[in-house]
Amino acid sequence: MERNPAPKSETRVLPLRLLPIGEGAMWRLVQRLLNRILLYLILCAGAVILLIPLAWMLSSSLKDSALIFAYPPQWIPKPIIWRNFLTVWEIIPFATYLKNTLIITGFSMFGATLSASFVAYGFARLRFPGRDILFLILLGTLMIPFHVTLIPSFVLFKFLGWLDTFKPLIVPPFFGGSAFHIFLIRQFYMQLPLELDDAARIDGCGSFGIYWRIILPQARPVLGVVAIFLFMGNWNAFLLPLIYLYSESKFPLALGLNLFRGFYGTEWNLLMAGSLMMSIPPILLYFIAQRYFIQGIVFTGLDK
Repeated sequence: MERNPAPKSETRVLPLRLLPIGEGAMWRLVQRLLNRILLYLILCAGAVILLIPLAWMLSSSLKDSALIFAYPPQWIPKPIIWRNFLTVWEIIPFATYLKNTLIITGFSMFGATLSASFVAYGFARLRFPGRDILFLILLGTLMIPFHVTLIPSFVLFKFLGWLDTFKPLIVPPFFGGSAFHIFLIRQFYMQLPLELDDAARIDGCGSFGIYWRIILPQARPVLGVVAIFLFMGNWNAFLLPLIYLYSESKFPLALGLNLFRGFYGTEWNLLMAGSLMMSIPPILLYFIAQRYFIQGIVFTGLDK
């Protein structure tokens, strides 16, 4: 006896209806859009203002010296003199100054980053009597003006026979670096859970092993931020090399480009060409390390 198959249930497709948007929701949407457009306009205006000096430097580096202060200024020089960049290499030993700058910046950046990370580890992860008092004293050194220590430091380096060498610019960063960098790295270390240290100690790892194998690999964002700060500070350093270096063969770029300024005139087009070439490495470094820079700043500011 055949059974009739059960009738299939018919699925009805309901027509889509757009939900009406109230006037209040529409107004809030428009207001949010207008606020975002206004914010972007303000940021673009600020970016244009900040880029004006760079644009003037680029324009001046391609001009003849007689057109530097022409009024109204010519943002697009006529004619464009590309040879100004080659002339900078011919007049001054630009390659030597670049090598000196790389030596000073590289060793100072490495030494200050390594020593600051090591000191910050002691303040953040170790417990010893007087730790908080020592840290307050360290922070108190930030209130001492930098120029106050110039004369005692000069007398000390003269006694050691380090004048007219790279040692006054390289050796001190290996002994803690800056108090600000120590503070910045310490704040990042304090975000890491203490259970990592306890687990490492159970496995037989000592304090230095915890620092080198556990803490330091996780601190790459903040170490990148500190390295960028140190690179910028040492790359553009002018005062300390001016005090400690006498021989032109040991000048960094900041001092070498100052040779274009004379008593009877200044070659502004060549000075701007050299300054533009000197600005290329920091700009490239920022674009390359931008992600680590923002990540380190954000992580350092988080609460525990």
